[in-house]
Amino acid sequence: MHIKTLTALALASLVSAQTYTECDPTKKTCPNDKAVGKDIINIDFTKGEDSFFKNMIGTTLKYDNKLGAVYTIKKETDAPTVASSRYIFFGQVDVTVRAAFGKGIVTSFVLQSDDLDEIDWEWIGSDHAQVQTNYFSQGCTETYDRGGFSPVSNPQDEFHTYTIKWTPTQLDWIIDGNVVRTLKNDGQKGCSAFPQTPMQIKLGTWVAGRKDAAQGTIEWAGGITNFAEGPFNGYYQSIKIQDYMGGDGITGPKDASEYKYGDKSGNWQSIKVISGTSTDDAETTKSPSKTGTATSTATTLSTVPASSASSAADSSISSLPIDSTLNNNGTSTGDAAEATESGDVLTGSAGKLAMSIASIGAALFAGAMLL
Repeated sequence: MHIKTLTALALASLVSAQTYTECDPTKKTCPNDKAVGKDIINIDFTKGEDSFFKNMIGTTLKYDNKLGAVYTIKKETDAPTVASSRYIFFGQVDVTVRAAFGKGIVTSFVLQSDDLDEIDWEWIGSDHAQVQTNYFSQGCTETYDRGGFSPVSNPQDEFHTYTIKWTPTQLDWIIDGNVVRTLKNDGQKGCSAFPQTPMQIKLGTWVAGRKDAAQGTIEWAGGITNFAEGPFNGYYQSIKIQDYMGGDGITGPKDASEYKYGDKSGNWQSIKVISGTSTDDAETTKSPSKTGTATSTATTLSTVPASSASSAADSSISSLPIDSTLNNNGTSTGDAAEATESGDVLTGSAGKLAMSIASIGAALFAGAMLL
């Protein structure tokens, strides 16, 4: 790998500790997460605001009938951000976005759980040839070897569809239907553990090239932002959301209404799927199989079609057990394995989402960027 790339990855690592959660279920009892459920969510932002997303403090968006939701940055403290009102527990999210241009400007599409599992896409406004990907487990920032770069053509000038396809066994980052990076769940522990708890969806832009930011942050973001070149606009055109644990009413709950942490482990098998339409199976819990093979003692999800990279999931997930662990022959135990087709994704860490801080106010956002 080139020294320049190694340096960029190292600098990206320095700004990866921005993290926030209102309540961490691995540390205390928290409210259940509201589930997206069985229905596929399709939102066309060219038609205006949608109640599925809530604006974070300090966020005001405009909507263009061709470009979609407009995320505008005019000054250092701007960090327009929206967060979904419900969570997915494994699933697929497709976002069509045109990233904001400008040195120091970051556009972010992130899945994040209450216990700080996280899956990221991030675009640097001055990088016109690639996008950064990353993942985190329970907010762990003791090591920084999980981020990477994937090539994409003119992300600030052209709309592309970026997909996160997330199952208990595999995580794919996909650009315009092509898988650019894959992470296998082989049971790794610690910082490299597989993200696996119910996640909220966050979309936003923020300023990393602040004059008062740490030098590593500024260099990662491409330099100090020149606001005379602004305003800097990012455009989110549409989003499609599928919740794989939502249920189909045939092999599983009719419609999952909530996800409940069964213990403080942060393991996906401990999460209880609560149905809002069933009294007989109000809760189903994923528990380990005694035989070491995939079993189902109550409900099994089989609603996910399998075909291309843009389909909901591959055929191995078409009969995903809701109330059992996966088998022990390399699908959920062992060491985390990662594969990439991007050619330049090796080690390091992309800049982790700071926009989650926006939920506690733009005033605190500036301080959160300091290392």
